[in-house]
Amino acid sequence: MKITFMGAGSTVFARNVIGDCMCSEALRDSTFALYDIDGERLKESQTILEAMRQTKGGYGKIECYQGVENRKEALRGADFVVNAIQVGLYDPCTIIDFEVPKKYGLRQTIADTLGIGGIMRALRTIPVMADFAKDMEEVCPDALFLNYTNPMAMLSGYMQRYTGIKTVGLCHSVQVCSEGLLKQLGMEDKLEGRKELIAGINHMAWLLELRDKNGVDLYPEIKARVADKMADPECKDKVRLDYINHFGYYCTESSEHNAEYNMFYIKSKYPELIDRYNIPLDEYPRRCVNQIEGWKKEYAELMENGVKDHERSREYASWIMESCVTGTPYQIGGNVLNTGHLITNLPENACVEVPCLVNGHGVHPCNVGALPVQCAAMNMTNINVQLLTIEAARTLKREHIYQAAMLDPHTGSELDIDTIKKMVDELIEAHGDFLPKYH
Repeated sequence: MKITFMGAGSTVFARNVIGDCMCSEALRDSTFALYDIDGERLKESQTILEAMRQTKGGYGKIECYQGVENRKEALRGADFVVNAIQVGLYDPCTIIDFEVPKKYGLRQTIADTLGIGGIMRALRTIPVMADFAKDMEEVCPDALFLNYTNPMAMLSGYMQRYTGIKTVGLCHSVQVCSEGLLKQLGMEDKLEGRKELIAGINHMAWLLELRDKNGVDLYPEIKARVADKMADPECKDKVRLDYINHFGYYCTESSEHNAEYNMFYIKSKYPELIDRYNIPLDEYPRRCVNQIEGWKKEYAELMENGVKDHERSREYASWIMESCVTGTPYQIGGNVLNTGHLITNLPENACVEVPCLVNGHGVHPCNVGALPVQCAAMNMTNINVQLLTIEAARTLKREHIYQAAMLDPHTGSELDIDTIKKMVDELIEAHGDFLPKYH
């Protein structure tokens, strides 16, 4: 079996996913093909993973492929392809995504999923993933593509609509959603045996049902405790708790993410909201700098003290692969096309996040039915941007980028149309060769 990791220079994530595979008896004898365009980072990943492979008994083998000219060989014959690329990296592209909008008075927190930052990230990533798909259609047409790169719905949605590659988008937030909510509200005693239903779109999938082991609905108690938590000045999850107050449901991704997915919390006319809701503006650039420095230190320590053993994580990838190989059923929250209206009040060409059953025949999305109308409405404000961004990438029409930005809830609530277009033009120019030519 062959498992190819695209963007293997993301060493920490590659270590987790491939380390998980090495913990699986069904997967550990695989060929792990590491691909990246950065030779130094690829070498670091190879060093770490080779040491980990030895600590795990020396099963399987690791191969490295650097550069676009070797990409097809990295993919050739793969059974599974894990995607974790970041086109343009933190420097220069993430810096551009934050600094140019800031000139126009538009502030962001993460800028990797929605908003003008999410739009630009999708536009520079989709062409690269389209090239991956062309190669895969030639050298591993039956492989399952596991996408971890953001913006999840835009990238996975493009792959699912416009390529022949079997694709599922995977996020880290579904697994920890209800657990995080119950812990922060002091309801740890309800964790064991709980049952939940989560559906919507990536980073804004709704915790529609949460019941304890006896089937008792936990939402009444949750809602009763929200006010006290919101009054806590140290609480970092106020946006999502506020969702419970105003929309009735909690959602999957963090409050720093969700603060910029709507028109409610980051508003230049209401600067006091930033402190009231503990919104960390410019969080992602700070996080990137800290991660880069942190990895340098960690790598030096690993080289000095040796690689520690790896315990299998809750990350979906290895469990999906194992289920496909062994036929043992496994349930995930997956990002799939809304074909057949899995969620009846969202469009069929949207990429939705719903429960999926995995088995020896692949990934099977479950029908959810209709979301509460207010939840579907919130999702649609994001889906509008996602669909227009995909259309821009497909047609190379600049007008669709303008429209995506105009309809973005945060951007459209802060800037007028002429300013939005001027900002988009400046971003396109600043990204240069990281983007195709738009007309």
